[in-house]
Amino acid sequence: MEFRQLLSFMEVAKYKSITRAAESLHISQPALSKSLIALEEELGMTLMIRTNKTSDLTDSGRVVLDYAQRMISLLDEMKMTLSDVTNLARGEISIGLPPFIGGLFFPKVITKFHRTYPNINLNITEYGGARVVKSVEDGEFELGVTVLPIDETRFHVYPIVEEKMRLLVHKDHRFVGRNSVSIKELKEEEIIFYHEEFSLHQILMNHFHTAGFEPRILFKSSQWDLMSEMVAANLGITILPHSICNRVLHPDVRIIDTKQKILWKLAVITKRDRYISNAAKAFIDFILSDSL
Repeated sequence: MEFRQLLSFMEVAKYKSITRAAESLHISQPALSKSLIALEEELGMTLMIRTNKTSDLTDSGRVVLDYAQRMISLLDEMKMTLSDVTNLARGEISIGLPPFIGGLFFPKVITKFHRTYPNINLNITEYGGARVVKSVEDGEFELGVTVLPIDETRFHVYPIVEEKMRLLVHKDHRFVGRNSVSIKELKEEEIIFYHEEFSLHQILMNHFHTAGFEPRILFKSSQWDLMSEMVAANLGITILPHSICNRVLHPDVRIIDTKQKILWKLAVITKRDRYISNAAKAFIDFILSDSL
């Protein structure tokens, strides 16, 4: 068994498509299929169910994927350790960022970091906060940025931002003119909400359930600009972090505080008991010392 085979298998599992995986790996589909077949023959079991449209993992495939991710993570850790020992001036950091967060705070920070450490490469991937947490735990990312709270027994947590969530409504909405609105008053409202992979989805759900109701979700999105535009079209209401509200300039949108304090807390996280490269430590220190 070769690491190349495991990498190819992980790529197909990621895309659920041999075609897309082959494009990502820059190899031909026949070569990729041959590699997967060889891996299955060596292990003596089927790892994927292949159809014309998708490639889904079998139970055995999911076991192999779990071990493959851990082996690749260990190999990456070895490379980072050797890199730190032999050349402290260079490095590479894999970072997971939720789309909501990346465009708000990080362009300036990343620019400053690159100017300070020009030989450290940043590989940034945008995922929802919940997926960032899982990817850091699985070893796909060395560090990630997510919304708190998370299980601090599994992760080192470095808080970076804390701000209020605010309510967005159309200019003709019944709430306009109010200084604040109770969460209970949203019971009959149609809400433009977050996809399940975003940490804010569960945070707000908890507030709704505490208020004693299940929200009437009209639409789910991962883009704050689309959410605010739907409010401007008078399709529903939404709740966004204060920093994002400051970027909503549509004349038909009004922003109101909630009586309950709903906090948006961001933190950099790393997995406990995993080696963290000097490059990643430098990036964490840089973020903590820089005013986001």
